Amino acid sequence: MTAQLIDGNALSKTLRAEVATRAATLAARGHQPGLAVVLVGDNPASEVYVRNKIKACADNGLASTCERYPATLTQTALLARIEALNQDPKIHGILVQLPLPAHIDSHKVIEAIAAEKDVDGFHVANAGALMTGRPLFRPCTPYGVMKMFEAYGIELAGAHAVVIGRSNIVGKPMALMLLDAGATVTVCHSKTRDLAAHTRTADIVVAATGKRNLLTAEMVKPGAAVIDVGMNRDEAGKLCGDVDFAGVSSVAGYLTPVPGGVGPMTITMLLVNTLEAAERAAAHA
Repeated sequence: MTAQLIDGNALSKTLRAEVATRAATLAARGHQPGLAVVLVGDNPASEVYVRNKIKACADNGLASTCERYPATLTQTALLARIEALNQDPKIHGILVQLPLPAHIDSHKVIEAIAAEKDVDGFHVANAGALMTGRPLFRPCTPYGVMKMFEAYGIELAGAHAVVIGRSNIVGKPMALMLLDAGATVTVCHSKTRDLAAHTRTADIVVAATGKRNLLTAEMVKPGAAVIDVGMNRDEAGKLCGDVDFAGVSSVAGYLTPVPGGVGPMTITMLLVNTLEAAERAAAHA
């Protein structure tokens, strides 16, 4: 068996074309969707992510601003800037690129963003809404994964899904979305005693830990759908995920590559969330 590859680039193109159409309709009514991205410091990975986000906005009819600040910016100044963006009617989504410099409390910063502009879905009000099955914004990475399951007809109701990782950004919201879709969900993490015992019985595995080759072929049930959210580098400096791609692709039924899998979907869902925020604002205008 060779796993069918889930092509995040192709699916992203389709979804972004839909975003561009809806954004043009809104703009024609005088409501161009707007995203403000705030970058503090000079983390090289963050620079790349932000550049890609801004480009994706420009390519699909969303207005965007990128505000760059030195790593010395005070927390007070950052919170004041966020408050100004909260009040700006042209801005529908606010994204503060993480990680922030050590002297800034990222939790305080996320909570300062108005819940209706929190397109990352990290605000406690949005996390709570997801928890109760009434999400306003779904966090972009797990939301993108759900779109992949949908596009490839992967049945979630009744399936056993294992999520490896328990971060607020991917693991926890991923588990909640899978639960909401009717899957039986197990969340594994660094304290899990026998990871393979859990993954070997799973119809679906989502690996989101940042540990290279964490999931190997003998840990995967034949025919399972395996989603690799990891972003690591191998000895040669090449981008790779948490899954041993060569091994697992001979066992799994579906597999996402790295790069070209979940990555492009994350930015696409950010566009979708920003568009939805703009549509909600236009409906109340």
